[in-house]
Amino acid sequence: MGEKKKKIVKSITIDVEKCNGCRACEMICSAFHATPQYSSNNPARSRIRLIRDPLRDIYLPVYAGEYTPAECMGRDKYVIDGKEYDECGFCRASCPSRDAFKEPDSKLPLKCDMCEDDPPQEKPLCVQWCLNDALIYEEREEEVEEDVKVEDVEVGLESMIDKYGLEKVMDTISRMAAAKRS
Repeated sequence: MGEKKKKIVKSITIDVEKCNGCRACEMICSAFHATPQYSSNNPARSRIRLIRDPLRDIYLPVYAGEYTPAECMGRDKYVIDGKEYDECGFCRASCPSRDAFKEPDSKLPLKCDMCEDDPPQEKPLCVQWCLNDALIYEEREEEVEEDVKVEDVEVGLESMIDKYGLEKVMDTISRMAAAKRS
């Protein structure tokens, strides 16, 4: 069991009534996370995506949450203005059953990092670029248990091994460990 610490929890609240479907959030997110930064724009690399039904004027931004190694059991349907939506459409997780929130080339899971940078952003860029203030950034202090989940580390390492090979990953870890010791 981990120890309790005070932590700033960052969140984005979405006001669906204000979203006009412009996709500025997707554009700036994918540009911010491009390598090198701002060198390209590919919404498939965005940590926020827009579910849209322009004929009914429905736009719903969803930002990427935690990776889940297994498919969920929920397959509920939602009806909004007479149109049926699958529960997966609103889900924030990257999971094995769909390509949403996965890096298109490596298939590594994507997660919203609130545009953490050096120097830090005042607010995530999707919030800054939202023309209609549909994305509202909030910070609150909470007492949380700090625990590093071994499963999370393993998922990341497995993905890196699949992409680069075991030998390359081991060499990199050895080099990084040696640099930390000196």
